[in-house]
Amino acid sequence: MATDPNSGLTGPWLAARFGVEPVELEIRRRSGELFATRVPGSDDWLYPAWQFDEEGEVRPHAARVLAAAREAGLAPAKLEELLRRRVGLAGGQTMLDRLLEGDDRPLISAIKAAG
Repeated sequence: MATDPNSGLTGPWLAARFGVEPVELEIRRRSGELFATRVPGSDDWLYPAWQFDEEGEVRPHAARVLAAAREAGLAPAKLEELLRRRVGLAGGQTMLDRLLEGDDRPLISAIKAAG
């Protein structure tokens, strides 16, 4: 996907781009298979691009993170907070940076600790 991994993609855009019904996205969001947030005052869910590959499938490392969050009963706001958390003491990387590199271990550990 040629978009910024930090960008939020709307449900209608995702549905049109990948040829799925918007209701399918909603079902997957509610079940925790997809991660989405809402801007206060908006009715639209935004699905962060980091979770999708070029074909619109959930990336394997993102799927593991979302499964861990579901298992831990983690609220979406808490997951969003963890994604922004810095990794280590000296590095400037966030959990999301590490996830984008394919390393889901720090985030999964943080999810388990938070749950």
